[in-house]
Amino acid sequence: MSKKLKSLPKFRNEAEERRFWETHSSSDYVDWSKAERVRLPNLKPTTTSISLRLPVSLLDRIKIAANKQDVPYQSLIKTWLAEKSRPT
Repeated sequence: MSKKLKSLPKFRNEAEERRFWETHSSSDYVDWSKAERVRLPNLKPTTTSISLRLPVSLLDRIKIAANKQDVPYQSLIKTWLAEKSRPT
């Protein structure tokens, strides 16, 4: 006899859904024995814009480094931040 699954609530936004799943088990809402593996090749992470004030000399050095690697300086900054923020 299979377990009766609860119906999913409607979420107003992603933050509300995130808070919900932090405190609830998905096994109450999904029959994982029937799950199928899928690929989502075009999935893009949620992003947000920020303003960052840098000394002109630092920005110039970043732009020179980016030019040497033939990448936009904003991409280089994101790569460096991602590398530095990895847990050790």
